[in-house]
Amino acid sequence: MFHKLLRFLHNDSGVSAIEYALLGGLIAVVIVVSVSTAGTRLLALFTFVKSQVLLATS
Repeated sequence: MFHKLLRFLHNDSGVSAIEYALLGGLIAVVIVVSVSTAGTRLLALFTFVKSQVLLATS
């Protein structure tokens, strides 16, 4: 029984899965922040273009 417990404690096969999950989560956070920032900038660009078109047509 003690031998099985020691073997279980020394088994590190699940460590890679945890590392990949953390890395995937970090990549997801970076993507969300990037898309959010790009969306905000794109909205500002379209708002500027709209105001310039309205000024040009009036």
